[in-house]
Amino acid sequence: MSRNKKVWIPAMIAAAIAALLVVYYYWTSAHGGGEVRPRPLAGEGHRPPEDGNERYGGYFTTLGTIALYFGAAGFSWFWFKKKLRSPSRLVRQAGKLLHSMHELMGWITLILISAHGIYFLITKLHDDKIFTGLAGFAILLTLAGYGYFIKKVRNKWMRAVHRSLGMVWVPVLLLHAGGSAIMAVIACLAVWGLIWVFERSSGQARPPITGER
Repeated sequence: MSRNKKVWIPAMIAAAIAALLVVYYYWTSAHGGGEVRPRPLAGEGHRPPEDGNERYGGYFTTLGTIALYFGAAGFSWFWFKKKLRSPSRLVRQAGKLLHSMHELMGWITLILISAHGIYFLITKLHDDKIFTGLAGFAILLTLAGYGYFIKKVRNKWMRAVHRSLGMVWVPVLLLHAGGSAIMAVIACLAVWGLIWVFERSSGQARPPITGER
């Protein structure tokens, strides 16, 4: 491996750790490990009142969901990056906005996920979902590290590694967060669909702009 390509090593280690955690998650699930929640009896007309842990757990679950959408918005920059010369003025403006906020959204995502994860590590350490959460966090932390050093380390592979980790993070999130992650992915796809519509309508009206940055 060339010296430049050695920048991939931390990402490969993080991906390997994440893969091992996911495998362990499946192993413990198959062998009956993890937290088992009792199902309500048939005919019960109401739920018992929530205790403090359940109430706060809902808040921290919401933090995790919000983090997914911040992460999705930051991930969308990869799509908008090639649209800064789009024939659609709205698409160009959205691309510039995402470019200016991409780093901030990444740090917000990391902070929210950290708070979410620390709470559940303390309160639900024996839940199987902890393993997929740790897998996602390992990738996110490495992703943030590459994002921080992109402008400090002159290596042509830094952005490629950063982008690849973002792609690897998606399936781990789908495994960990389920429906919430699916909705975030659908939102990203919907944005991409809107980009196509705006560009198609603007492209028919006038030729693409080549001089704007």
